[in-house]
Amino acid sequence: MNRRLVAAALAVTVAGALAVFAGGGVLRVRAMQEELRQLESELVTLRAQTEKLTATIDKLRHDPAYIEKLAREDLGYVRKDDTILKFPTTRPK
Repeated sequence: MNRRLVAAALAVTVAGALAVFAGGGVLRVRAMQEELRQLESELVTLRAQTEKLTATIDKLRHDPAYIEKLAREDLGYVRKDDTILKFPTTRPK
């Protein structure tokens, strides 16, 4: 009878230890899976940004109309034959 009691106590101790240590492992795996999902989402976003930047670089290298558009919009450049209209920035009193 004594051996059965020792074996049962040992089994309960081993089961308890497995529950404690294995439970922490499960939590860690879940945390790592969530981190992986977040990183995959970030990767999708970064790939989309990379595609946009690559397209912009290609336009800058090969599309003179795009360069002209940027010069007109960002730098205020005009052609010789353009008519420039200036409007007052404030209303007259």
